[in-house]
Formats: sequence, C-alpha cells, structure tokens
Amino acid sequence: MTLRLSTVILPYRRWSEGGRSAWVRAEQLGFHTAYTYDHLSWRSFRDGPWFGAVPTLTAAAGATERLRLGTLVTSPNFRHPVTLAKELISLDDISGGRITLGIGAGGTGFDATALGQEPWSPRERADRFAEFVPLLDRLLTEDAVTHEGRFYSAHEARNIPGCVQRPRLPFAVAATGPRGLKLAARYGQAWVTTGDPKLYESGTPEQSVEALRGQITKLSAACADAGRDAAGLEKTLLTGFTPDRARPLQSLDAFVDFAGRHHELGFTEIVIHWPIPDSDFAAEEKIFEQIAMEAVAQLS
Repeated sequence: MTLRLSTVILPYRRWSEGGRSAWVRAEQLGFHTAYTYDHLSWRSFRDGPWFGAVPTLTAAAGATERLRLGTLVTSPNFRHPVTLAKELISLDDISGGRITLGIGAGGTGFDATALGQEPWSPRERADRFAEFVPLLDRLLTEDAVTHEGRFYSAHEARNIPGCVQRPRLPFAVAATGPRGLKLAARYGQAWVTTGDPKLYESGTPEQSVEALRGQITKLSAACADAGRDAAGLEKTLLTGFTPDRARPLQSLDAFVDFAGRHHELGFTEIVIHWPIPDSDFAAEEKIFEQIAMEAVAQLS
C-alpha cells in the first residue's frame, strides 16, 4: 500500500488563537488525516488550556473541505458507547464522511480518575474494551440497539440515519496485546501502535524496529484467526514514542530514512505531531512543512 502521511494536532490552543489555523494549514500541506487526542487533559498540558476532541473536530470539519479528521485515540476511560455513537454520527454527517475513530483501551493517566473512580486494572481495561468496541460497532450500524452487558448497556438506543460512511465510519484500533489485536482484526479498518513503550527510555531505534516487526507478526496471526488477510488492514504508526523521539523531524532526509524503514515493515500511515514549542513535540516549522510536502513523493 502507498504510504500516507498524517498529523496530530493537540487541542491546547483557543480556536481564535491558532487553533483554527493549524487545521486549515494541515489541509493546505496535503496531510492525509489530521487527528487530535481525545483526553480530558494530558501529561504536561494538564495545568494549561486543553479543549474537547469532538467540538474541536466539529469546528475543524467546518474549516476544511478534503482533509480527513479523527481521534487518536478515544477510550472507554470517560466515554460511553451510546453517547459516543450519537456524537460520531453527527460528526460524520457534519464533515461529509471524513471521520476516522481511533480507539484504544485507555491508560492510567488523568482521564482514568477524572470522573471520581479508581483507576481500572489492566484486566478491567481490556474487559471493558472488549465490550465497548462491539457495542459501538452495533450502535453505528443498526437503527435501534438494546444490549445488557457487564459494563455497558443500551435500551432501544436509536441512531437514525447512521453514518455517511457505510456501513459505518472506520475504526483505527490501537492495540499491542492479544485481546486488543483480536478486536483490531475483527472490527478495525486500521491498526494503531506507538511502538514498545519499554524501549522509549533506553532502547535503540533498531530494537524498536524489531519490536514493531513482532507486533505486526502478531497482528497478522490475529487476522488469520479471524479469517482476514492482514494486508487489507491499514497499519498506523503514531510517532514520538519510540527511541527515535523527535529526531525524524530534524531534517527531510532524517524523516525519509525513518519513514522508509517503517514502510518496509508494512506501515501504511505515519503520523507526526504538529510542532509545539517548548515541549516533547518541538520542531522547526519550516522543516515540518517541508516533510509534509515532499516526504511521501520520495518514498513512492
């Protein structure tokens, strides 16, 4: 598959103070998709401005025409399938069918306790995710859904007229464990990874590539078990969390080398963070834009 280059724009700026312009510029630069994080707050941004993903994407849909839009990623930490489905159907309609839902099991960050609950264990996160995704799939494809589950229920939930994209908007399932990979194989139109987090601090880029190779092998096995060809599943790498860190954005050549190595592994989409000064995602704007406009042509 042809490599696609996308970006993720963190929702930390007021719409009138640089928020809107980033999404408009992302379309001008030719990115395939512009995503945003779906958190209530996140890491070092916790004590500063941070805006909601769905309203931000709704505004971005009105400010752009061709750019695909999405979350990277939404999780059950503070979402319920019934209410999320209604918002996604509305967002897909407003955007004219340009929405991708990145979805994962969630973690132990601020979202995990913001509603007053204790953080869920890894097993409970996996259990909830395994119920969340199939129910959301039904809610986005059926006119009326009733479901009584262990964690989530729906009683005659109506979602007419459904998504513009048929049978529903695409899911990009973030997963590395066996249960998550099974969900990606069954329900995903794309699979998302950030690499092996254990390698971030002290690993090497070469070790990261091998770890990602192993993840893709496990994904292929999960697809085979589901009776699906893994070649038909988009494979997305969200950058910035491997031992390479920000080095691929230091020059066009550095990025082409990085993206080429990962494209050879089978990745079909590379996602880079929109530059944020004085953060882990700091980058020279001119180099970032050069990468956006020229990198894919060098890799095709």
